[in-house]
Amino acid sequence: MTSAHLLARLAPPLFVVIWATGFIVARVIAPYAEPLTFLLVRYLLASLILGLIVLAARAPWPKTPRDWRDGLVAGVLLHGLYLGGVFWAVKHGLPAGISALVAGVQPLVTGALAGPLLGEHVSARRWTGIGIGFLGASLVVLPKLGDGGVPPLALGVCLLGMLSITLGTIWQKRTGGRLDLRTSAFVQFLGAAAVTAPLVLLTEQGHMDLTLPLLGALAWAVFGLSIGAIGLLLFLIRQGAVVGVATLLYLVPPVAAVMAFGLFGETLSLVQMAGMACAALGVAVASRS
Repeated sequence: MTSAHLLARLAPPLFVVIWATGFIVARVIAPYAEPLTFLLVRYLLASLILGLIVLAARAPWPKTPRDWRDGLVAGVLLHGLYLGGVFWAVKHGLPAGISALVAGVQPLVTGALAGPLLGEHVSARRWTGIGIGFLGASLVVLPKLGDGGVPPLALGVCLLGMLSITLGTIWQKRTGGRLDLRTSAFVQFLGAAAVTAPLVLLTEQGHMDLTLPLLGALAWAVFGLSIGAIGLLLFLIRQGAVVGVATLLYLVPPVAAVMAFGLFGETLSLVQMAGMACAALGVAVASRS
């Protein structure tokens, strides 16, 4: 088995597991840092590290202004507006279950837009898998829906974040095939920092308590999420249909629920476990060639 083939086989489960830790990071940093300030520091550190990697590997830089523009726009959509919206919404009272449910709508929206924007044909089997997966993800977060009220503004911001990553995935599929993945990620985080910095100046005080939990979460957010998970996401988008990649996100709420059970002692009900099985079945059906 070649290394490229092995990476193609391992990338989907690795991506799901690492991406699910983002919900854990959001919970850990909430008492210690303002959300956009934390994300800005994360983007800047990720840009610095990826820039050094690109220089050390002598990877090719974008050759034209269009390449720079495409990467920056992808960064604004995939990271800046999506993560900024989700972190801000959770910080301002949106229950985590609601935010996960909003994220679960993404494959449905991606499936609806992939045809007119990318010319991708979404088969009946894939639509069936998307529907099953959405049902499973909904069952996983169902016990969390009664944890508190739903602030309308926070819900609206979270919805905008979901639309942003949907459009960012489609944009990356259309424009990101020319760049080296390391260079592409570097440019994207510059775009994410560029859109987040003015929002920090306008809405936050730049507060961060440099505690061990925060520093640990920041280190994982930079190396595990920004470099590891985003690298896998860009690889998966380049290798396959964006609807199939989006459908993988149905597995994120179940994996995050298991992590929260192990780390924070959150309960797992029979409904949630049934939802996990249903989400896995939906992804299996949607991903079947």
